[in-house]
Amino acid sequence: MTEISGVTWAVTIAVIVGLLTLDLVRGWRKPHHVGFREAAVWSAFYVAIAIAFGVWFTWAYGTTLGTEYFAGYVLEKSLSVDNLFVFVVIMSTFAVPDRHQHKVLTFGIILALVMRAAFIVAGAALISLFSFMFLLFGVLLIYTAVQMYRHHGEDPDIENQAVVRLARRFLPVTDDFVDGKIVTRVDGRTMVTPMLIVLLAIGSVDLLFALDSIPAVFGVTQEPYIVFVANAFALLGLRALYFLVSGLLDRLVYLSTGLSLILTFIGVKLILHWAHVDVSASVPEIPTWLSLIVIAVVLTVVTVASLVKTRRDRVVTR
Repeated sequence: MTEISGVTWAVTIAVIVGLLTLDLVRGWRKPHHVGFREAAVWSAFYVAIAIAFGVWFTWAYGTTLGTEYFAGYVLEKSLSVDNLFVFVVIMSTFAVPDRHQHKVLTFGIILALVMRAAFIVAGAALISLFSFMFLLFGVLLIYTAVQMYRHHGEDPDIENQAVVRLARRFLPVTDDFVDGKIVTRVDGRTMVTPMLIVLLAIGSVDLLFALDSIPAVFGVTQEPYIVFVANAFALLGLRALYFLVSGLLDRLVYLSTGLSLILTFIGVKLILHWAHVDVSASVPEIPTWLSLIVIAVVLTVVTVASLVKTRRDRVVTR
């Protein structure tokens, strides 16, 4: 692994925390409906920062690691869009008022970053100790890909999540959001609002996506620093991206299919790497540059195909 200095780690974390704070405080202090133009500008801003970092990282550490970063970033960004789709479903399922959605997104983004950081540390430690973890990660990704493909086009059943069912069963819940509060008093009785149920649903979704995304990015690079920055930059600006794509997600009908193909590819890459290390050096490995090309091509094809299909469907229904 490449030696990343403590100073580089500290500066990187400080920059990411600063950008995250800027995004979240801006939304928290001035809650409002985020229009398409504002969402597009801020989304482009955070993507530009991620690209600028990638250019610097490539210049400082070489083309190989730079390619690993860009492949990891594109992969994590595409998975974050799928994550946002579930956020949209949760918001609509519980009819979260527009003025309170920024609170849910703030919680979801912070929790996602914390969970992924924890899984990065655990994943890096396991990989350094046990090479067969590549095999386990590969199998996990292929299983996830199969499940994603089997259920593509289906909205997740949020109300039947175990954590949501338990909360509704054991906690008194108000009928409305009570100005976005989590806990309130009604006729002298302490009750929770639907906001708590929404946050529990968001938290469980963040956990599931962290379990998928970290093995996926380890399939592109085994450098913990790259895994961390790829995830962090993919999550930055997620609040703006939510408002940008919330009206477009119903048009990306093949997104889950494309992501299942990408996860299958990365899963095979991990299994081949394990076989190359533990079975025989003659087993071929998939280079990172090829992973970047495959990810980019698949995402481009499914996006274009989705837009073409939805346009044709609208023409037919007229």
